[in-house]
Amino acid sequence: MRDVGFNLSRGEVLGLVGESGSGKSVTSLAIMRLLPPQATIGGEIRFAANGGAPENLLQLDAERVRQLRGSGISMIFQEPMTALNPVMCVGEQVAEAVRAHNRVAKKESWERAVEALREVAIPDPERRAHDYPHQLSGGMRQRVMIAMAIVNRPQLLIADEPTTALDVTIQAQILDLLASLRDKFGLTMLFISHDLAVVSKVADRVAVMYAGSLVELAAREQIFRAPAHPYTRGLIEAVPTLKTERSRPLETIEGTVPPLRAVPPGCPFEPRCDLRIPECARSLPALVEIDPGHWARCPVANPGRAL
Repeated sequence: MRDVGFNLSRGEVLGLVGESGSGKSVTSLAIMRLLPPQATIGGEIRFAANGGAPENLLQLDAERVRQLRGSGISMIFQEPMTALNPVMCVGEQVAEAVRAHNRVAKKESWERAVEALREVAIPDPERRAHDYPHQLSGGMRQRVMIAMAIVNRPQLLIADEPTTALDVTIQAQILDLLASLRDKFGLTMLFISHDLAVVSKVADRVAVMYAGSLVELAAREQIFRAPAHPYTRGLIEAVPTLKTERSRPLETIEGTVPPLRAVPPGCPFEPRCDLRIPECARSLPALVEIDPGHWARCPVANPGRAL
C-alpha cells in the first residue's frame, strides 16, 4: 500500500473499486485495526466518534479500539457463511454483538437482536432468530451480517463486497436494503466492490485503487462521464452495455496486475498503459486535482494542485 488517503463526510457513501488484489479489503481492515501484528501501518486514520474530536485510530490502545469496533465503526464481511459462527443460532450472534457494547440483560439483547433482524427485512424474525447459518439462504445470511453490523447504530459502515456471492435479484434487494438503512440511520458508508455497475448505483463519490495505490477520486458522475486515469477508463470500457455489439470481443486491459512484492517504483499501472511517458516509471506520481473535486494520479492528465 502506498500513499492511500481519502475522507468521508457524515452520511456519504464512498465507493472503493478496483481489481482483485488492488488493496481494497486491506484498506478496510486497516481502518478496523484487524490486520495481523506483522503488518506496519504509517500515517493517520482519524475518526470522530459521536461528534467528538477526531481520534487517530493508530494511536489508540486495544481496549479503546475494541469499544469503537462494532459500535462506532462496523463492517460487513465478504462471505457471510465463513463470517458467521456455524454452531450458534443467528439471533444469539446478533445479541452477542449487543452485549459486547452495552450493559444489558440477555433478554433485552435478544429482543434487540430480533428487532435488528426485522429492520433488515427478515420475515418472521422471532422464529428465524433461532435458525443456524446453514438453515438460511445466502441472501438471508447476508441480511444477518447487516443486522449484526447495524444493531449498535454505528456511524461508519464498511461494506466489503456485500453482494458478490449473490444472484442479481437478491443483489438488488441487498442494495435497496442498504440504501434504506442509510436513510433511516444516517449511516456513513465505505462500499467496497469490483463491480462498477453496483458502485454507480450506491456511491456519492468513487475512489479507484490499483496495486495498493489510489489512482483516482471524484464524484460518481465525474468518474463515469469523464474518467481521467487510463486505468479507470479501461475498467469502464471493459463493462458491456446494452449497446455493446455482440459480434465484437469485449474490451480488455492488456497485461496483468503486478504482485505487491514487485510493484514498480513509478506508477504501478505504467507497464500496462498505452499513454505512458518516461516520467511515469521514475516515481509514484502525485495525486493532483485536475478539476474541482476530481483527483487523479497521472502525469499525463492536466497537472494541478497536489493533494
